[in-house]
This record gives sequence, structure tokens and C-alpha cells, in this order.
Amino acid sequence: MYERMPTSEIYSQLTQAGAPFELTEVEVAGQRLTAYRHAPASLPALLNEGRRHGDAIFMIYRGERWSFARFFAEVDALAGWWHARGVVPGERIAIAMRNRPEWAVAFTAAALLGAVPAPINSFGLGNELRQALEDLAPRWLCCDSDRLARLEGDPGVADCAVLRLGEPVTEAPGVAVHDYADAVATLVAAPPEVAPAADDPALILFTSGATSRAKGVLSTHRAVCQAMMNIDFIGALSGMTSPETVARIQQSGLSPTTLTAVPLFHVSGLHAQLLSALRHGRRLVFLHRWDTREALALMREERVTQFNGAPSMVRQLINEADFDAPELQSSLMALGFGGAGLSEDLIDSVLARLPNKMLGIGFGMTETNGVGAAISGNLFAANPRSAGLISPLMELRVTSPDGTALSHGEVGEICLRGVSLMREYWGNPRATRETVVDGWLHTGDLGYRDEEGFLYVVDRLKDVINRSGENIAAAEIESCLMRHPAVIEAAVFGIPDPDAGEAVIATVSVLDDEAIDAETLRRHVAASLAGYKVPAQIVVRQQPLPRNPAGKLIKRRLKQAFLAEHDAGEAASPTSA
Repeated sequence: MYERMPTSEIYSQLTQAGAPFELTEVEVAGQRLTAYRHAPASLPALLNEGRRHGDAIFMIYRGERWSFARFFAEVDALAGWWHARGVVPGERIAIAMRNRPEWAVAFTAAALLGAVPAPINSFGLGNELRQALEDLAPRWLCCDSDRLARLEGDPGVADCAVLRLGEPVTEAPGVAVHDYADAVATLVAAPPEVAPAADDPALILFTSGATSRAKGVLSTHRAVCQAMMNIDFIGALSGMTSPETVARIQQSGLSPTTLTAVPLFHVSGLHAQLLSALRHGRRLVFLHRWDTREALALMREERVTQFNGAPSMVRQLINEADFDAPELQSSLMALGFGGAGLSEDLIDSVLARLPNKMLGIGFGMTETNGVGAAISGNLFAANPRSAGLISPLMELRVTSPDGTALSHGEVGEICLRGVSLMREYWGNPRATRETVVDGWLHTGDLGYRDEEGFLYVVDRLKDVINRSGENIAAAEIESCLMRHPAVIEAAVFGIPDPDAGEAVIATVSVLDDEAIDAETLRRHVAASLAGYKVPAQIVVRQQPLPRNPAGKLIKRRLKQAFLAEHDAGEAASPTSA
């Protein structure tokens, strides 16, 4: 059984001189930052590591199985085709399609040419897609027919050619559209080998855009490769602290297989799943669209060993009766979810029902390439309310509103500085200056750290409600609401109140067969929390709450709907709790 060891000792063993995760210092933009000495030198170098896996199965999609060899044959054909058409290092290539093998081919081919792959939100409608393309001004758009149809056959960017996957759609006059199948049919020209510098641009990913127009996050080769090495560090940490669980996984004899349901256009899908699997020879099973029944069927059929998803996805999976089926549980070895928005009842549920699995949690951002904090296995079981141990790559500072650094245990804004940090928001210097100050990324998250280096995320800055001078964390009320057995999801937000400053409002999603009213839920909150934290009004619905592609609740939409449907005077007069 795992005996708790000081985290400083664990980190020392893994990062000391001569260890696989040996640390060094590098200079980035005039700052000396900690880095892994043995991380890949560039994104092309990292991607090419996947070639050694040969005929092993890499990707499965709708019954079609791709080996690593087939994947790289198609990558090389597309890279050669693009190179013959003038693609050079530094040019941006946008990608807009659902999760599927061709997405990975386009990404890898672009990166191997030294171009900058720029995945955009494939769930976006025409206007959202067009906004991202306007910001990027890419040389090429690689997309499927559905996305091109949403764009009405026109990317809306001068001199942007289109590589289309799927059936032709009505195209705008003057737009050069090429068929993906034709491009990868043969190797017309061997793609050149490129060796980008560490500080060259490597990747643009877009923020989730939950509250405003999504911003393009530009990262360098060094930042991406250090982030990928950090994923390996997390795995090594799990091995050291959860040896019994690791032994069970190894003794199963199953091929490491991940069900990929999170979007590839975010770090949770791209870094932690696609790039990690490509590098280490693991299998990915792509889900055509999120559906819990289909997900469970694929998990059984393909002997899936790992699932990582948004907390809402995990909750939906474990609520299905088939989740406990022996044929599924005999292969599922690991389950992970993001640290933000994770309710206490979900934590308690997975710990109770899956005691022998490698359960894990992480906290990171697009702006940090996913690096922040993470734990799994025994460390997670011992610290289930934590968002994880702070990465060796990342410096963390918790600050008060005036910028004063706070001590351990004190709640403030989480600020991060490290080698995996983005270079800038693409084409948006003002937003860059506002978010990164003296090298420190202001995350907008509230939290604290303890003396062992565990990070605890409390809330988002904008989700703090000020009622009569008292700060109220929306997450605390949401967690309380979700402890009621009828509640599936909860979102809490503030609205203007002429007397108290802000009133507390909640919207909850309940089980279809539950008859529950708002007053019952208010009494439930009042039984656990101070009276000033009890929502003035609770909207009860049976439909799921709206979420963006990253799985985050879109509270802005709920708040707008509430204000539109209720008289402002009535909504701003909270009932005394």
C-alpha cells in the first residue's frame, strides 16, 4: 500500500541530475525558466517519434482501423502535396473538422513542414468559424464538407485555398477548393525535413470563448514539447505513488486504448490524447459525436482502457446502468477529468464505485499548453478535493486584488509562470498585455495552495458574487445543490440588485423522473450554507445545461435567459433566507 511521501522527495527523485525528467534552466524572453532537459527539440521531432510503431493500430473511427504506418504514409503524401504548392515554414494552416483520423493527418503534415497548424472550433456555426479564420488569415483551410457548407463555400479570407474532405458543396466563386482524397492519393514529392528553432511559432489553439470572442493562443515549439514531456512526468509520478494500480494495468495485457470524445482543437484532446498516443504507440478510438450509449458500446467492443473527459461526460457515463457491466469494467483501467467545476458528489461517486482504477484530475489552460497541476491514483484518493500537484515546470503565485502575493492557504487569483506558457494571443497585443504581466499569466481562477504543493481551485473571479459586501463563491453553492439526489447539474450566477448589490440565482438540471421544486432546493441549500448564500430564485429544468466544446458551463447564456424571462424588479428582489 502507498505510504505518503513528501512531494518534495518525490519530485527530487524524478527530476534530479541523470533522471529522465532532469531539470535545467533556459532563457525565454529574458527570463530564466525551469525546463525538462530531455524534452523533444521541436514539434516535428516529437511527431516523428511515432514512426517507430509501424503496423500497430493507432486510430479507430467508425469501424475503420488505421495503423501508424498507414497514418504516416498519408501524412507524408499530404505534406509533399502541400510543399509542392508552396507551403513554407511559419504559414498558418487552419483545420476545421470533427474528430477523425484525417484531422490528425492534416495537423501532422502541416507541423512537419514547419507550418503552424491552427485548429478551430469545429462545433462553431458559420459566423464563429469565419471569425477565427479572419483572425488567422491562413494560407490553407483543411475542413470537411459540413464545415465548408457552414461557411457557404467561402472561408472569407483572401488567398486562402481549401482542402475539402468529403462530398463537394456549393462553393463561392473564386475559391480554390481541392479534394483531400486526391491530395493524399500518391506521394508526389518528398516533404523536406525541417528543424524549427525552439522559439519559432508551432501552434495556434483557440480559447473556449465562453464569455467573449475566442482568442488564438500562439505557442512555440519549446512550449508545446515541454508540455508533452510534462504529461510523461505525470505518468511517472503515478507509477511511483500507485505501484499496485500500475501493476494491475500491466498484468491485464491489454493494449493502452483511449476513447477520445473531447475535441482535438483543445489541449485536453490534442496534447493529452492525440499527441501523447502518437508519440507512445497507443490506440485512440474516436467517437463520431458524444452519445453515452455509443461511448459505452465502443468501450466494450474496443476494450478501452482509459477515458478522460469533462466532468459532465464522466457524470453521464457513470449514471448509465451499462457502465457497471463486467465486460466494460474488466478493461477500463483509468478515468480522468478536469479540475475546474468538479463537484464533491462526483468525486465521492467515482472514488466509491471505482476504488481500483487509476483516477486522475488536472488543471491547466490553453495558455499554458495544459500545464498547471495534476495527480492520479493514490495521490488523488488521498487529496480528492485538490486540482493536483503543481508541475515542476510551473511557478505558481496566488495574489490578492492589489497584486500582493499571498501565503499558503490564503485564497486569491492563481497566477502561473513557466516555460510552457504561450507567447501571445495571436494578433491581440492588448489582451496579451492584460493577461500576462511581467511574465505571469493571470488565470482568472481563484484558489490556494497548501504547503505540500497541492493546488485547490475555488472558483472563477467572475463567478464571485458580492451580496451586501459578502463574497460568495458560486462553486460552493453549485456543489451544495448537486448533493441533492435529484440534481444533475447546477449553475449559479449573480444579477444586479439595487439593495444588496447582487442577488444569487441558480439554474439546475434535474432527473427526468424527479418532481422537485425550487423551494425544496432552497431549503436544501439553507440546511448546509449561510442564509446569505441561499439563492433568491432557482430555475428548475429537465434539459441539460448549455456547455461549450470544452465542457464548461456557459453561464452567460443562462443569465441572459433568466433576465429575459423575468421582470427586472422581481428578479432583483431576493427572498429573505
